[in-house]
Amino acid sequence: MLKKFTVQTNKRDEMIEVTETVQGFIRENHLQEGVVIVYCPHTTAGITINENADPDVKRDMLRRFDEVYPWNHKLDRHAEGNTAAHMKASTVGTSQQIIVTNGRLLLGTWQGVYFCEFDGPRLRTYYIKAL
Repeated sequence: MLKKFTVQTNKRDEMIEVTETVQGFIRENHLQEGVVIVYCPHTTAGITINENADPDVKRDMLRRFDEVYPWNHKLDRHAEGNTAAHMKASTVGTSQQIIVTNGRLLLGTWQGVYFCEFDGPRLRTYYIKAL
């Protein structure tokens, strides 16, 4: 079971929660037990699991990424000028594996699954694979 999804991002840096989309995939495929992989095939975007209760967490994370990886750095040589986006995406990672039990994602109380955009706005794709 593999399905491709699209997401339209609206900002250069953005975290879009996709937890319900992943849970919908599990329901659609009648998966009761197993693992799902959420994978991003882009070099300037990624997938993470983090807090979904307080929106300040997303804002703080994006701000701190900008502090660590400033968009403009005098030593960056990449012609597209988006080295910071590549660094942020490498830090977040391209995928997450999540256990499924009793037909539900096994996430902590405050956890959600996020598509992380670092070079938007763009129309992006990601995949969910059930094992």
